[in-house]
Amino acid sequence: MTRKVIRTENAPAPVGPYNQAIAASGQLVFVAGQIPLHPSTGEIVGEDVVKQTEQVMANLEAVLAAAGAKTQDIVKTTVFLADMKDFAAMNGVYARYFDEELAPARACVEVSRLPKDVLVEIECIAVLS
Repeated sequence: MTRKVIRTENAPAPVGPYNQAIAASGQLVFVAGQIPLHPSTGEIVGEDVVKQTEQVMANLEAVLAAAGAKTQDIVKTTVFLADMKDFAAMNGVYARYFDEELAPARACVEVSRLPKDVLVEIECIAVLS
């Protein structure tokens, strides 16, 4: 199995001992959980889950682009919410990125706390064409 580290300055740098993404066997891209940090400032973007989800999706797109993929190549996502009451608002933003018929498989869970106390984190797996 081949393994390639994916890094881009167009998404926030990792805040711990991990990489933005790993491409495996030339086909799969495993993208680390993205939180709503601005790539150049490292500051949290937005105080509500809508703005934060928009930034998370932008960060996912940037990491995917660095790997040669796009959101349409995502086959699985996991969404972590600090409060499940934010599900509908997060889902409204999320739905803008995926055609309902071809949307990836998804899990969504409420967690007790996220890094930097953000409201949302999303990770994904994509398949390179």
